[in-house]
Amino acid sequence: MGSALQKAIAVLEAAVTGPRNLRLTELARETGLSRQSAHRILRQLEESGMVQHEPLHDSYLVGHRLKQLSLAALAAAQRSGAGHEILSDLVSRIGESCNLGMLDGREVVYVDRVECDWPLRLQLQPGSRLPAHCSAMGKLLLAFLEPEICDRLLGAAPLTRHTANTETDPKRLRRQLDRICSEEVSINDQEYMAGLLGIAVPIRDGQGRVIAGLAVHAPVARMNKTQAIGHLPELRAAASKLGHNLEVDFATGG
Repeated sequence: MGSALQKAIAVLEAAVTGPRNLRLTELARETGLSRQSAHRILRQLEESGMVQHEPLHDSYLVGHRLKQLSLAALAAAQRSGAGHEILSDLVSRIGESCNLGMLDGREVVYVDRVECDWPLRLQLQPGSRLPAHCSAMGKLLLAFLEPEICDRLLGAAPLTRHTANTETDPKRLRRQLDRICSEEVSINDQEYMAGLLGIAVPIRDGQGRVIAGLAVHAPVARMNKTQAIGHLPELRAAASKLGHNLEVDFATGG
């Protein structure tokens, strides 16, 4: 296959880009490596934090270090390319703050954000983190996870209540996530902060996989549910452009 680096990259790609977490034998078959070679490379990747061994199913998934690199790479591509202009244009048309983010465990991380001009707004910076279970984007991204992974995240620890509207029961939240996945839209009705409403849609890559989320939020005094849903055509059009732009940025190296 070539150099040790090329073999490591092949194993890493197979481990993190498949439709599900792969076992050692499957990774060896996908890469054409011997089982021994694949195992040795996986051990090295695990030691460096690039992959994580999941002992229950003896499979491999994205490690914490790779997650951080992925978030940093997406943020750099978004801020330095046309993606930020797409987000800025959306804000100018909707008149409210918009942000792009990814899921990291039980939190959603803002990769890019453009603030509106209103003096009354929630000011957050790229890199900010919010609990996924009570934010529009977080619920959206949870909804598109494999059910087993989503259930494991929701059951890992008690879900914190932030307002009277926060859903803290994993089973009821799971039913809500199923609806979000079906409708491809998520609404946060004052679930994280009283008086704040948000709506989010998925950003997909060329293979149709959900890679990020696009959201707009505003005080309920300026945007109710009906008004938020009225922004869906603009949000979905911008999400399509952002997905294409991110693919172009990564394909061209910038």
